[in-house]
Amino acid sequence: MASKPPPSSTEKQRDFFNHLEAYLAKRDGVDKLLKISRYTTKIILSSSAISESHPLTQRLKSFESSVGVSRKAFRLGKFIQDLNALRNSHFESNQEFLLALLAYGGEGFYYFVEQFIWLAKSGLIDKRHSSRLQKISAWAELIGYIGSISLKFRDLNRILEDEACLKASIEIAVNRGIGHREEEEKMKKLRAKRLMKKLSIVQDFADGFMAVADVRDGNGRFSGPLLISFAGLLSALISTHKNWISC
Repeated sequence: MASKPPPSSTEKQRDFFNHLEAYLAKRDGVDKLLKISRYTTKIILSSSAISESHPLTQRLKSFESSVGVSRKAFRLGKFIQDLNALRNSHFESNQEFLLALLAYGGEGFYYFVEQFIWLAKSGLIDKRHSSRLQKISAWAELIGYIGSISLKFRDLNRILEDEACLKASIEIAVNRGIGHREEEEKMKKLRAKRLMKKLSIVQDFADGFMAVADVRDGNGRFSGPLLISFAGLLSALISTHKNWISC
């Protein structure tokens, strides 16, 4: 039987678009692209790259506000994801259970409240409730990130311990002249997993930084709009990378 010819550049290009289609089919995929758009716009506005009197300024403000409301619509029912994650988790200690409760409970409650904020911003609920809902949402989000960061540091320590054990196993195999190809493959996977976990922690810190600013109503030394916008963009880029790899 004749060997199959290598894929053409057209087929490779089609593979990329198939990947892109799968990415955009996910709710988080579209949400993070909107997040990139929103915080890029906020950076332009807060950096004074365009004067306040420029006609484009008002358009960018309108666009940023519209994207913000659209992102809230994408979160409808997303709290179920955290509820199921908490239900399906297995805990090795009471401390781990408490951290998971903070992480999934805080984030889940945040997404639940965000639904009502969307209804207020879209005009179905009286907007006078919006300020109180946003404060509750910000506190729930912050609590969620505290729990999430704590859990991810525990996961990172476990990965580092597994790496150390595997490294010792590889060194023993090398000294004895035994093949260790399988261990090397496992080590590559652990290193990739460690990198993704570190990126996830950085993302949580960036999002938590924004949550602190929301709790403080934008007041404080590190609550400037430009700094907050850069934190939002960093979070969006990391999340986009993670979602792209996973789909």
